[in-house]
Amino acid sequence: MGRVMAAAMISAELTGDVALAAIKDLSESGAHLVRHNDFSTLTGVRPADWARFAENWEVLRRDPYMADGGTYRYRRYGQFDLDMETGDLTRLPHGPYRQEADVNKLHGGVDRVYEPLTEAFVGDPVLRNVLVRPAEIFSRVDGTTKWNIKVTPIRTTATKDEAGEPTPEGRHRDGVTFITSLMIGRRNLTGGESAVYAEDGELLVTTTLREPGDILLSDDRRTYHEVTAVRTEDAGEPGHRDVLIMAYTAL
Repeated sequence: MGRVMAAAMISAELTGDVALAAIKDLSESGAHLVRHNDFSTLTGVRPADWARFAENWEVLRRDPYMADGGTYRYRRYGQFDLDMETGDLTRLPHGPYRQEADVNKLHGGVDRVYEPLTEAFVGDPVLRNVLVRPAEIFSRVDGTTKWNIKVTPIRTTATKDEAGEPTPEGRHRDGVTFITSLMIGRRNLTGGESAVYAEDGELLVTTTLREPGDILLSDDRRTYHEVTAVRTEDAGEPGHRDVLIMAYTAL
């Protein structure tokens, strides 16, 4: 489908305390949290940009594959290839999303066909920034220069009658190289605590992503992750948790 926008050369050297701390933690433990102010600076995304980008979560479609019978999850899906040497970010033809059963015990082993990413989403300059900057970090950790990136905007809702489960499959891996969870926005919720664990069960990071730009990075080959249920804070109003899941696989 071609490049989503004109290629820009990707930094040969990634410097700065924020990036170097992420590289260090991912190399050593396999997990790192970047708070919104630091990630916004790293990506050049301003508050107005986050607000505009968040509008794309209003047009997600309900996930019809929820094996637990839940009606609380909405999403779209797309894939990109990123060449770190040329800066080319290429949108791939739309296809099904699949995880094998040994990775996802709840929803694995089937082709899940979701609605594609909208043109407004793909064309927003925020997308390129938030895809490329983590890739620069991951390339410094892994040595990879080419990435496949599965991109999934997700809204998890909660009402007075139904809690939302951001990870209904429980503690899990995604079967990729690096996995990220980027907070876009949350409204009228309690819960939603994210945790990353080492293979032996040691808790590496625990946090509640709250502000647009809070992002959790982890090496999916060496860690597991999960998120606790979300419930409405004010039972009279629905709530939601909007995140962008970006899954990087070394090519």
